[in-house]
Amino acid sequence: MRFEIADQAREGRARTGTLTLEHGVVHTPAYMPCASRAAIRACPPDAVAAAGVQILVSNAYHLHLRPGERVVAECGGLHRFMGWSRPILTDSGGFQVFSLADSNAITEEGVTFRSPVDGQKILLTPELSAQIQMALGSDIAMPLDECCACPAEREYVERSLERTLRWAERSLAAHAHSYQQLFGIVQGGVFADLRERSARETAAMGFPGFGIGGLSVGEDRWDMLLSLRAAQSHLPEERPVHLMGVGTPLDIVDCAAEGVDLFDCVLPTRNARHGSVMTWEGPIRIAAAEHETDTRPLSRECDCPTCAGGFERAYLRHLHRTKEPLSWQLLSLHNVRFYTQLLARVREAIAADALADLRGEVSAWSERDRA
Repeated sequence: MRFEIADQAREGRARTGTLTLEHGVVHTPAYMPCASRAAIRACPPDAVAAAGVQILVSNAYHLHLRPGERVVAECGGLHRFMGWSRPILTDSGGFQVFSLADSNAITEEGVTFRSPVDGQKILLTPELSAQIQMALGSDIAMPLDECCACPAEREYVERSLERTLRWAERSLAAHAHSYQQLFGIVQGGVFADLRERSARETAAMGFPGFGIGGLSVGEDRWDMLLSLRAAQSHLPEERPVHLMGVGTPLDIVDCAAEGVDLFDCVLPTRNARHGSVMTWEGPIRIAAAEHETDTRPLSRECDCPTCAGGFERAYLRHLHRTKEPLSWQLLSLHNVRFYTQLLARVREAIAADALADLRGEVSAWSERDRA
């Protein structure tokens, strides 16, 4: 892996860069759509690539349950298995696992939960998580960490942080792969001093990059930004940073200003499946009656396969209202393209030292979306 900073803002931590991985180069800051089960729902890989996606996120927990990492490995690894030649980051699935486990199922050894597929009891340890991701063969792997709920008492957050640090050491000891990079994860809730401690001690382990977890889980937006800032102040500037699960357009701009390089979020595709479409002209609720005979594309400014392919709002409304799976694909590809265009504009704005201007435009867009 090689990470090179191209442009650095005159004030603040915002930067652009290139992240070179085994399966390609990622221009940062970049958005990573969630292909949790080795697919973005209803969207073929070639269309996702055509929408400007440079790197995907898959979920080791989901792939461990089905089809199993052995199957993926025997099929040539995750890239070949899903027909995606560009980089992939795999999350450990800790967030999903902790949502299934009761409080006394978390021990120093790992976390025990029942499979939602067959009810089998599974003990997920840092070592097993590393082994799963090595078998999958992703470009970047994330270690198992303890995910705190929000709000949470400081005492619990501190204990959780300490366990995450111990699990990080075990993950490093268990991880050995010819090209896969294991990033460390910073936790600490909304407590600035705990975020600083987590970042400082995780950085000291020598990880090649870092994830910042446990944010955008219900905390106040300002607390999120302060927690991010506290973590960033103790991470090495020359290493890439992935902010996990944070992804409204305004969050992306504000967190890019804090030096975040990679973002993942389910928002674009989840919203699309519910008929919510993002355009620079304003948000669209495709089910609204006003679109019943509307022959316009979603956006005349968009070059996604949906808009460029001549699909009109009236037809898209019909597909959505009749629950045709094609609506998932067409609306998802449009929203994903909106996000890749947003990140391209973020990179351009950082290079031009004009991120504040872009923030004003995105803030206005966000106000229209709430209206």
